[in-house]
Amino acid sequence: MHTPNAQLNPADPTADGPSLRVRRLRDRQSDDPAVLHAILAEAHIAHVGIVRDGHPVVLPFLCAVGDLGDGPVLLLHGSTGGGLFLDAGAEGVPVAATVTHLDGLVFARSTHDSSANYRSAMIAGRATVVPTDLRAEALWQVADHLMPGRRAEVREMTAKEVRATQVLQLPLDRASVKVRAHGVGEDAADGEDHTVWAGVLPLAVRAGVPIPGDSPVDASVVALSARLDRLAADREARITADMRVTPV
Repeated sequence: MHTPNAQLNPADPTADGPSLRVRRLRDRQSDDPAVLHAILAEAHIAHVGIVRDGHPVVLPFLCAVGDLGDGPVLLLHGSTGGGLFLDAGAEGVPVAATVTHLDGLVFARSTHDSSANYRSAMIAGRATVVPTDLRAEALWQVADHLMPGRRAEVREMTAKEVRATQVLQLPLDRASVKVRAHGVGEDAADGEDHTVWAGVLPLAVRAGVPIPGDSPVDASVVALSARLDRLAADREARITADMRVTPV
């Protein structure tokens, strides 16, 4: 997905690995890379699945979307001594990384028809260690993703800090994206009890009040808090304006 308008192709038969085409509720799958990038732009944690010693393992990583010169990649932050970073070695390691945003619980008049609103992405491929000469840049890209504007407020990283930290990069060309963003879907013939409330309970990541330190809260912290609230409010407004019956 190095070209902005290219479509994702989860079922690419030439790709290394299984098809990523959704088999159930296929209408919820998106092949638009812009949808993938929007999901990743709000991501803080990626859960990364690997096979180690014949057993499946899933590990959480701070993550970011970055570009080190060859197109957008998912950056995974960790320590030089971390297991996945050691597994990657010189050739990289096959992984599947997932990001999910739970945007709301959908309460129908039966638990069978109840659902959830979500945005999810799975990216499959070979994660490789960021080259040493690009490591500092990758770390700053992770920081800029998680804490926008913070770099201007803090000191530069020391060479020792850069050496102690590592970043993996995972291309975004093989991804499966699935989204539900609707109201309640029910069978009108079910004769449900309409005294029971049905609707959407929005859920979102919002910031709490910054816990005081020994100096005033910096502008980047205030801005990030406001951004999280704005994103949550925008999603809630879109659902409110688009409450239509859809299959659950």
